[in-house]
Parts: sequence; C-alpha cells; structure tokens
Amino acid sequence: MRKKVGIIGGGASGMLAAITAARQGAEVTILEAGERIGKKLLSTGNGKCNLGNLFLSAECYYGGDKDFIAQALAHFDTMDTIRFFQGIGLLIKDKNGYLYPACEQAAVILDTLRFEIKSLGIKVCENCKVTKLHKTDKKLIVTASENKYEFDSVILACGGKAAPKTGSDGSGFALAGTLGHHIVNVVPALVQLICREDYLKAVAGVRTDAEITLISEGRCIAKERGELQLTDYGVSGIPVFQISRVVNYLLLDKKTVQLQINLLPDLDEGEFHNLCLVRELLQQNRNIEEFFTGMLHKKLMFLFIKLAGLKAEMPVEKAGKEKLKAVYDLCRSWRLTVSGSKTFEQAQVCAGGVDLTEITENMESKKIQGVYFAGEMMDVDGKCGGYNLQWAWTSGYLAGMGAAGTPVIKETNI
Repeated sequence: MRKKVGIIGGGASGMLAAITAARQGAEVTILEAGERIGKKLLSTGNGKCNLGNLFLSAECYYGGDKDFIAQALAHFDTMDTIRFFQGIGLLIKDKNGYLYPACEQAAVILDTLRFEIKSLGIKVCENCKVTKLHKTDKKLIVTASENKYEFDSVILACGGKAAPKTGSDGSGFALAGTLGHHIVNVVPALVQLICREDYLKAVAGVRTDAEITLISEGRCIAKERGELQLTDYGVSGIPVFQISRVVNYLLLDKKTVQLQINLLPDLDEGEFHNLCLVRELLQQNRNIEEFFTGMLHKKLMFLFIKLAGLKAEMPVEKAGKEKLKAVYDLCRSWRLTVSGSKTFEQAQVCAGGVDLTEITENMESKKIQGVYFAGEMMDVDGKCGGYNLQWAWTSGYLAGMGAAGTPVIKETNI
C-alpha cells in the first residue's frame, strides 16, 4: 500500500520534498495556504533566482548546530541540486560560483517544478490554510479550511516569517509549538539595518565598496566586505545583509551595536598614511573642498568635512592637522550606531525556528514520529549567495525521503 504523505506549504522546500517523496512511490498531497505554490520563488535573486552556489559548506550557514547542517549538506549538495534541476529540464549557468537558470528567470524554475509535480500526480490543494495537526494511534490528522486530511507522514514546510505576503506568516512555528517543539527566537535576517544618525539623509543613495566591522560592547563580532548602500534610515547592501541576523540577536539581548565602516578597504594602514602625506604635499594651496575632492563620493566627503567641524570654502592651511586627521579617520573608521532593522516584510529570510536538537538527521521530529521539517522552519539560515535555497533543496530532499520511508544514501540519484 502506498504511503500517504502530506506536505504543509508549497514553497521551495515543500515542492522538492513532494517530488522526492512521490518518486519514492508515496501518494503526496501539498496543502498550500496561498493562491498558488512557489510564490516566494518568483522574487528571489531580484527575479533571477540564485538557486545555489558552487562554494558550499556548513560555514555558509548560521544555526543551532553546524554538524547537523554539514551532515545534511553531505547528503544533498550543490552538485545534487544541479543534477536534479537538469533532470527536470532546467539549463543552469555559473556566474563566479553563483548558480542561476540560464535564462535568469525565477519563473522558469517554478514552472519546471510545477510541471514535475503535475507529471508525478502530486495533488495540490491551494487556498488551504492548515489550522491544526495532531496524531492518533496510527495516523496524522491535518485540519485545513474546514476539511480533514489523514496521512502516514507530514512534512512541515510552511516557511518562516520573512516576506509574509508570500505566505511565510509564522503559522508553521505555531503548529510546531503545539507538537511540543521549542522555537528559537525568530528575527529578520538578510535585511537592511536602521541607524540612529539623522545626518544619513545627506548621503542617501550613495553606493560604495566598503569593509564593515560589527562591534558590540567593545568587541569585534564580524567583518564583511562588499557594496554598501546608504539610505535615509541607515544602511543596506550585501555586506549589511550578511551581518544583519547577528545584529538582530545582539539587539534582542539589549546589546549596543555599532558598524565601523572602512571606505578605502584596499589600502592598508601604511599605504593610507602615505596617501595622506602625498596629498598634503601636492595639494596645500587649495580650500577644503578642493583638497578632499577625488578621495570618495562627493556626498560622503562633504558629510565628513562637516562632521570634522570644517567648512568647504576654508583654506587648507587654516584647517589644522587635528581636523584634517578627523576627516581622514572618517574615511577609514566611520562609525554608525544601529538601533534596529527593517521588518520581516523586507527581510529575505528569518533566523531562528525549530530547535535542531529536536530533529533527527533525516529531518524527523524527535517529539512526534512521522512529522518532518523542511526549509526555513528550522533554526538554519544562510548567507547571501543561493545558500538559503540550497538549504530548501537539501532539507526538502531529506524530509521527502524520510516521509516516504526510504533510507537516505550518500549517492543521490533523483
């Protein structure tokens, strides 16, 4: 008799889990609260969908247990992702290790998944909001939209809390809680940060290469480099996204958080010192604006001149070495104080979720036999670069195999 598998949530991990379980002979039903499956996929990678990364390791992830993550990735890694999608007709291209569909359209990834779901006879129930999950002696009973469904196994792939308009409204955490699972505090991740300095309005719109050092309670917590985007409320860009989950947990613990920004990251201390000496030798007969022109974006230099207590029209010889040094220091160690982040609505993913110590290596609940987890529901979140979708594929595969009752082997052939 075919095993009946129910999947709550038709996002990336849910679709991969459904396909995997169906290929193992299970009778699969996807219960999707939204109007269509895979809606969130359409917005990933600015509509291009960065579906994975050739440079994959557990170090690309945060979460409660790096060994748990590493073990999962060993069963279904980037090459397995490539083989899977090529097997359902997707052409993939590599851009410096970042994997995209060759046509750079997220919609194509969703279409290939939907067509495979259809060909496998997987039942999809849309506009089907699950409100309850409980276990009888032999079956798992799911209540959704006034209907009851009976399954042998159930995979919770409900998403987290990021981008709630796409269906990730946090309801999956509530379901997991009713089953006795502990939920690690959930915060926005891969999200813009809000800073206290009101003068940022003067540099809003500036984009520049920078190294960002996260400092809390006088300690250096993390460093990231990339394109920094300055806004009227704070900072954005890839290096900001990479540290945002750490920032939000520090703020949750009532810690002070500062960002030290080096806007000339290609120069070491000695090279920067020499640059300053040469500049002073060659450009003495100028005013302050003229003297600093050409170092950084014009808006930034005007801001730093003002913050140092100087005026643009002032002759350099009247500025004084201390104030000139203050401008130079701002170029290399500008500090901003972080007061928060944008909300889950703007976040690409969330950090936190179901405690990994309560989940087996096959993604099965240690609390309720036959219940599995996939995707963002778990306390795992990755850096920018396709790592979060890779986790969706990896965990979806493992959950699908487990729910179908098939042992997981290292060499995947799906």
